[in-house]
Amino acid sequence: MATPSLPRRLGGALTGLGVVAALLSATTAPAAAATAVAFSSVVPAPVTATATPGVSHGITASTTIYAAPGSAPAAAIANQLAARLRVSTGLPLPVVTTVAGPADGIALLLTGAPPGVGAEGYQLDVTASAITIRANQPAGLFRGVQTLRQLLPVAADAATLQPGPWPVPGGQIVDHPRFAHRGAMLDVARHFFTVAQVQRYLDQLALYKINVLHLHLSDDQGWRIAINSWPNLATYGGGTQVGGGPGGYYTQADYTAIVNYAADRYITVIPEIDMPGHTNAALASYAQLNCNGVAPARYTGTQVGFSSLCVPLELTYTFIDQVIGEIAALTPGPYVHIGGDEASSTTAADYSYFINRVQQIVAAHGKTVVGWHDVANATLPPSTVAQFWGTTTSNAPLAAAVANGTKVVMSPANKTYLDMKYRNNTRLGQKWAGLIDVNTAYEWNPGAYLTGAGETAVLGVEAPLWSETLVTTADIEYMAFPRLPAIAELGWSPWSTHNLTAFKQRLGAQGPRWNVMGINYYHSTQVTWPSGS
Repeated sequence: MATPSLPRRLGGALTGLGVVAALLSATTAPAAAATAVAFSSVVPAPVTATATPGVSHGITASTTIYAAPGSAPAAAIANQLAARLRVSTGLPLPVVTTVAGPADGIALLLTGAPPGVGAEGYQLDVTASAITIRANQPAGLFRGVQTLRQLLPVAADAATLQPGPWPVPGGQIVDHPRFAHRGAMLDVARHFFTVAQVQRYLDQLALYKINVLHLHLSDDQGWRIAINSWPNLATYGGGTQVGGGPGGYYTQADYTAIVNYAADRYITVIPEIDMPGHTNAALASYAQLNCNGVAPARYTGTQVGFSSLCVPLELTYTFIDQVIGEIAALTPGPYVHIGGDEASSTTAADYSYFINRVQQIVAAHGKTVVGWHDVANATLPPSTVAQFWGTTTSNAPLAAAVANGTKVVMSPANKTYLDMKYRNNTRLGQKWAGLIDVNTAYEWNPGAYLTGAGETAVLGVEAPLWSETLVTTADIEYMAFPRLPAIAELGWSPWSTHNLTAFKQRLGAQGPRWNVMGINYYHSTQVTWPSGS
């Protein structure tokens, strides 16, 4: 994965209310162990976690956050943490730089981490006197901070001032990801979601060490990003959605705001322009893109497979080149997703020709192609990434591509699709791939699931959330939680830690935190939730 751009947001200033609260906090009793979160409650499960019984570190009015000197990203991460905790604790939490590990406070250091934890791993040590996170790269510091947040009392994630105290249980965690790609896909094409709604989802993804947001930006029902060379795509093609609502689209500035917000959370955005099928919004916007020169009506239903770009038409490839060129210029991450699924209105020969040519266009703009696994029916160079969405454990064209060096992102629909219903009577979602509750989402091994795609061929996992039935932020959250953390754990945690019973205990402990954060989660009966959550 390419390193995202440097973080930009440096946290907020302490308010007068925060100063008063900090002074009051200085006189409170020492942190009580009874209010601490269990050291074993972290999701995803760390590689190793060793608690120190009877030891905790209290965050108080005298706590300082120390950042590695000379590192703007480390300072930004420290300020993010301080800004988050000031809201709930009212503590001043000044941020300063330090060369070595201090004797007190919270230190975020870019020295001393085990080399084996790589770019996203970290070592977290909590003693009675200090909390120290060490990493090799800023991404590792950020991941370590997410673990620290889960070790704080759940009230630390509140949006209002809380009484405290603020203990963190003692011990050591050494942690790093199993897979490089740990993604979530959000379909903004069937129903449109605003920049603020996407940013809220990004905050939730970051807490569980997700590092990819795949945005499904175009489909039959809507085109969601402004393209200067083809303006009708957004202004006309973006003007509707499933059920006939008003739709919407992102300006290029909006899209950049999402990309930057994600980068501040060490999440890479992968934009998807689905083709050659799922293209009715584009075809409705420009008559000349149709083989017959006639624009179809805009579409607000949910059927698939009926639309196709005109493969023999040379203008089609000019169109794709200009669209991909503008999106690539706005996207610092290495990937562009070209879709490629459910192109049943395209002949096999046309499909193969089309995908082969589009791969060349994407490469010419300096990006790596990702496509749904259907693209394996064309000729894939080893650089192209195939995203498996099937419901079986074998796929011959994909296995052949893997044998030639293609990497796979695992998104089996019957395991990872967050838009599938939990139960038959779930108000939202579909069930064509089956019902998916927590047990089903968690009980599979991405590195040993697909015939011909073993551990070394798997780039990672991704949880798609299609939006045919989703309209609000509450809908997104209801379908994503609690299943998203299950997929996140499969992507991050070593298989040696995999244990359904233990996972569901840790997952249940997240419920009170989601309550405090205002996340509208589904209370799965497969999880034992703490009283009141």
